[in-house]
Amino acid sequence: MTNLSTLRDVKPAEFEQAADGYQAVGKAAHAAKGRITDQAMVQMRGGELKGVALTAALKRLGRLSDNFHYAQVECGLITLALNGFAGELRSAQRKLNDAMDDAVSAGFTVRDDGSVHWEATFGEVKEDADFKRKKAQGFADRIGDALDQATRADQKWAPQLQRLKAHNDLTVSDKDWADAHNDTLAMRKASGGYLSVNDLPDGKSPAENAKWWKGLTADERAGYTALYPASVGALDGLPSDVRDDANRTVLEEKRAKFQQELDSFPKMPMKYQPPTSGTTIEYEEWEDKTGGEERIEFLEESLNGMGKIEERFDRTGTSPRPGEPILPQAYLLGFDPVGAGDGRVIIANGNPDTADHTAVYVPGTGAGLPNIGGDLSRGETLWSSSQALAPGKEISTITWLDYETPRSAVPIMDGDLIPEATDPEYAQKAAPALNQFMSGVQQAQGGPDSSHTTIVGHSYGSTAIGEASKHGDLAADDIVVAGSPGMQTGHADNLDVDKGHVWAMAGSFSVDQVPTGGGLVGLGGDGNVPTDREFGANIMRTDTEDHSGYWETSEKGPSVSLKNQVAVITGDYDEVTLE
Repeated sequence: MTNLSTLRDVKPAEFEQAADGYQAVGKAAHAAKGRITDQAMVQMRGGELKGVALTAALKRLGRLSDNFHYAQVECGLITLALNGFAGELRSAQRKLNDAMDDAVSAGFTVRDDGSVHWEATFGEVKEDADFKRKKAQGFADRIGDALDQATRADQKWAPQLQRLKAHNDLTVSDKDWADAHNDTLAMRKASGGYLSVNDLPDGKSPAENAKWWKGLTADERAGYTALYPASVGALDGLPSDVRDDANRTVLEEKRAKFQQELDSFPKMPMKYQPPTSGTTIEYEEWEDKTGGEERIEFLEESLNGMGKIEERFDRTGTSPRPGEPILPQAYLLGFDPVGAGDGRVIIANGNPDTADHTAVYVPGTGAGLPNIGGDLSRGETLWSSSQALAPGKEISTITWLDYETPRSAVPIMDGDLIPEATDPEYAQKAAPALNQFMSGVQQAQGGPDSSHTTIVGHSYGSTAIGEASKHGDLAADDIVVAGSPGMQTGHADNLDVDKGHVWAMAGSFSVDQVPTGGGLVGLGGDGNVPTDREFGANIMRTDTEDHSGYWETSEKGPSVSLKNQVAVITGDYDEVTLE
């Protein structure tokens, strides 16, 4: 138990000063990580070093960047622990000093062991003595409570600080990142009501989220980001660099956790026992305990998707194709490997907060974290082609996958297949999140006049856009759809952009049957899909050769389909070729 002299003499400010020091180290680590990934590695990729030497150098720099990132995360947690300990010590010390001052003012003496005494007077009656005894006991109890509080603070925070001690090496392993996640969970529990998850905005508008963030002190911002990176990273309306920083921590921790689980997965026992075709008891027990082959497939596919995201980070500073602009920094604006069906990923090329032109690409049927690579590539292609068309402007293109996309088909009892993509419910569920995100982008940019914004939908992604756009609050200037099966409405005028700012393209029936199919199953309105004349959209020329070919480019340059999209994205409407 903490004794009186220790609590009386302790200086909580010294722990707060130490916290400030760790916070400064964390900030320095964050800045160093940025210089490595966004400057040194970018310059190295564009320099004279090539081949094996370049690969080795980038690998070493990447490891150093990981070290700085890990240091940043752990320093944030140490800062929280020290500030939490200092705050509870200060509270206990205040209680002790108040009790001692009150005791002295009442004529009592407080000894170093915490006991309270008084001088009996000659001829003092029993009632007076009893009164003084009770009074002294009250002061002693208050002193004891203060000492108990200090003891509990020490018992709570000392183990947290102990577990945050790093291994004495220069390698940040999967185990280290998994431990960082566990450290965060332990710190949340220890912090109690301090920076509670209940204080985070929940279900608020992007404007309210931004107001909450702006109202926090620098220490509070750092604390919430350290304790609740997934929650902070998901808040629409916050600055993109804040969300990116938080979500990269989530990505690192989830990747490490999934890889550890996969590496330690129990070996699959014999599945079938010949000559029967039934599964063995050992296999069934293994499947029940571990999740079986389905769990292995989920882990492998999720890790593959995470790898594609990290590969995009690594492509910063490179050109997608010779002669094209070099890719800017990527911003991870949303990440959850188990959210929204097959994973939740939102990633931007370039900072949308400062962009002159912003494009948000919404993928369709079958999209998910496991196959995110193709959708990330489309976002990059839109960026590079748009930047080439508007070299003096700042461009940001965002791949938005924050909804449960329909699968191609689901089995029913008689063995037939019913395509999930005929169900409007997926779009209806996606619409609120899409509207919220678009409003958040606009909020972070500074308002509707800060950037020209285009939302681009492929296939069922256009259906989600249509549903989001029917309610009068879609923060976009132009809507572009490719291969659309319908937009939940029969006419472009019902969508939330100015007249003449809905653009559609679709290949002929021989190369893209989706628009015709969507019209037949009723995903449009009044039987109309966007490329029907009756819909009222600007119908753009396309040279696609299939349902997925609207973003093709070659050594000769962008396809007609791609050129038309980027002409709208950059506001160069005169360059659009119409049917």
